[in-house]
Amino acid sequence: MNTDKSQQVGITIKDLTLSFGDTEVLKGVNLDIKPGEFFAFLGPSGSGKSTLLRAIAGFGPEPKGKILLGNEDIKSLPPWKRNVGMVFQSYALWPHMTVRQNVAYGLEERKVPTAQIRERVDNALNLVGLYHLADRRPSQLSGGQQQRVAIARTVVVEPRVLLLDEPLSNLDANLREQMRRDLLDLQRQLGLTTIFVAHDQEEANTISDRIAVLDQGVIQQVGAPMELYDNPVNKFVADFLGTANMLEGQLQQAASGKNFTTPSGISFPFDHPISGDVSLVFRPQSLEIASNSLPDDRITLQGFVKHREFLGHLVRYSIDVGGQVLMVDDPHRRGAEHLRNGEPIRLALKPEEVVALQ
Repeated sequence: MNTDKSQQVGITIKDLTLSFGDTEVLKGVNLDIKPGEFFAFLGPSGSGKSTLLRAIAGFGPEPKGKILLGNEDIKSLPPWKRNVGMVFQSYALWPHMTVRQNVAYGLEERKVPTAQIRERVDNALNLVGLYHLADRRPSQLSGGQQQRVAIARTVVVEPRVLLLDEPLSNLDANLREQMRRDLLDLQRQLGLTTIFVAHDQEEANTISDRIAVLDQGVIQQVGAPMELYDNPVNKFVADFLGTANMLEGQLQQAASGKNFTTPSGISFPFDHPISGDVSLVFRPQSLEIASNSLPDDRITLQGFVKHREFLGHLVRYSIDVGGQVLMVDDPHRRGAEHLRNGEPIRLALKPEEVVALQ
């Protein structure tokens, strides 16, 4: 199996637009995916992420714009001429064939010599740890094993790019975690440029070098997982990537500096270059349950506990602050006492933990 990283190829997408009838599904998509990168398309249902993946593979109506693999525009090529491997959500294995026959199928269609087929299939099955199950049929395998067969069948033909369309969605939570690690190890070993479609942010965060967040056919932001989480460019990205607290209000100049005020009456000093209508975004773990003394630079908020949830490693409180509900995550420790519903509380927030969006 070819693991020569000098053969890695990048993907460039320019002004890509795609419609189904009168419905525009992708709207002017521009992307640069680096050679050998593990890249994710992330977004809610209907955001266009799977449509974009299928456009790269050559499935569906031909889009407008360009899809470049290296320097070659493949937009008008049929799927079988693109040398792009795709693993579908359903795995799409032939039920009447053995594991070996399923993996060999693509090579047989390409008229690869028999001896070479056996060698390449053996290598692919060893790569995904299924050589010992080569003579079983898909119905005799677990969901995770079936997924490995689908991956082996794809990589055995030595594609230039590997496309994964929500391949973990049919697996239970524990197996999904293991398969994420296995997928990443396999991708690093092969050095294949890989695109992974997910609607689960945890999957995308743990496996990807970079992520493109899509909504309504438009790329909202591209970046490394932590970069997107810590520095969202808009409210959609902030809210989609984890739990976010948002305060809507006005940021105006006051006598001693700038002051932020919400329509419900929440008010505190907040020094920031922008003014006017603004959304302040911060994460539940950024809020501290305040002690009696606090540093002068802390933003402080008064409220009461409206609800609490025990999540194992933490307790998540819903705090009513002037009619606005804020989420606060407090780490759980064995034997710790937690706040009760209705209990008054003071919260503290470092200004540098806040992102201001207009």
